[in-house]
Amino acid sequence: MAAKKVLIIGYVWVEPNSSAAGSRMLQLIEVFLNHGWEITFASPAQRSQKAKNLSEFGIDEVVIELNSASFDVFLEELNPSIVMFDRFMMEEQFGWRVAENCPNALRILDTEDFHSLRKARHQALKEQRPFQEGDLLTFDLAKREIAAILRCDLSLMISTYELSILERIFKIDHALLHHVPFLLNRIDSADVQSWKTFEERRHFTIIGNCMHDPNVDAILQLKRVIWPLIRKQLPNVELHVYVAYATQQVNDLHNEKEGFLIKGYTDNPKKVVENIRVVLAPLRFGAGIKGKLTEAMICGAPSMTTSIGAEGMHDDLPWNGFIEDDLEVFAVEAVTLYSNKSIWNQSQENGIKIINHLYDKDSLGQKLIDRIKGLQQNLREHRRQNFIGSLLQHHTLQSTKYLSKWIEAKNA
Repeated sequence: MAAKKVLIIGYVWVEPNSSAAGSRMLQLIEVFLNHGWEITFASPAQRSQKAKNLSEFGIDEVVIELNSASFDVFLEELNPSIVMFDRFMMEEQFGWRVAENCPNALRILDTEDFHSLRKARHQALKEQRPFQEGDLLTFDLAKREIAAILRCDLSLMISTYELSILERIFKIDHALLHHVPFLLNRIDSADVQSWKTFEERRHFTIIGNCMHDPNVDAILQLKRVIWPLIRKQLPNVELHVYVAYATQQVNDLHNEKEGFLIKGYTDNPKKVVENIRVVLAPLRFGAGIKGKLTEAMICGAPSMTTSIGAEGMHDDLPWNGFIEDDLEVFAVEAVTLYSNKSIWNQSQENGIKIINHLYDKDSLGQKLIDRIKGLQQNLREHRRQNFIGSLLQHHTLQSTKYLSKWIEAKNA
């Protein structure tokens, strides 16, 4: 049987060391490769020096253009059996072209996270009011995002909470959704034995990407509220801030006297966290699940975060440290986690259980492959049941299509 051809249309090129989204994309690619599927990764984005060279894995990388018939030619020649859109914006741009040129290809949306949730929470924070789930129903971005989900045959959701929102608030049929968190190796006894001990570790860290607003806000909250309180109790301890694409605003926060150290980008976050005693993530808004927090668990480092930081990540299992939304209490508990060896050790154990119970890549990867194969075998009936999706696809073919063609003609 011929190998399946998979086309992944990326919003950006894969940067696994810059963002959790980049790591997750690499994990999905690995699942497909392990099943012998042929992969082409295409993107209209400008490539950065931090991008992973996917050709190392035998993957073709292709630069594509927005609003150009050249993509139609490329699509017809490739003739993929599966097309996966990286974030809903890529489905908006290229979904109708895929539907026209490869109507039998399974269309998958990898949402990465529910963007509307992050934006709506940010808006509520700016307005100094609590976020309500009902806010999403009048949020224009949510209308675009939900339309993209409905137009696709399957949408991959990284967070159990976001899966719940789609089903409860937007009444999305579960047949269109599939939960795929991070796909990680199990932590075994050899891993644990290789970890540095409580006494061998020092300092706090936060790792993130400054192109992501929740990370910038978290760093600012550390500087203004949390770190001065921690430093007062632990005067010889440092906070190491590792960020990709640091802004001048963030770089200006560097202060050696305060132990607040902006370290910049690291191409090996695992090595950083292996030597750190506690990871901090005081996220006040956001969506999805947090790679910086699973990274902490994988490296045996307990973490302090907020309810939004831990959301959708641990089911009913005890957290790998403390969860606290009051920033002053956050600081107090961070000091406790840093100083109390027995609490620290128990938190480390909690992290092992979370990774092994919820993020086992072998089990999750097989479930995803089985779901995809099942849909391909019954694609016509699956689409027939998704009437709203076909309605939106019809509307798209009559509007977005011609807007794109107008831009294409204008650029000619």
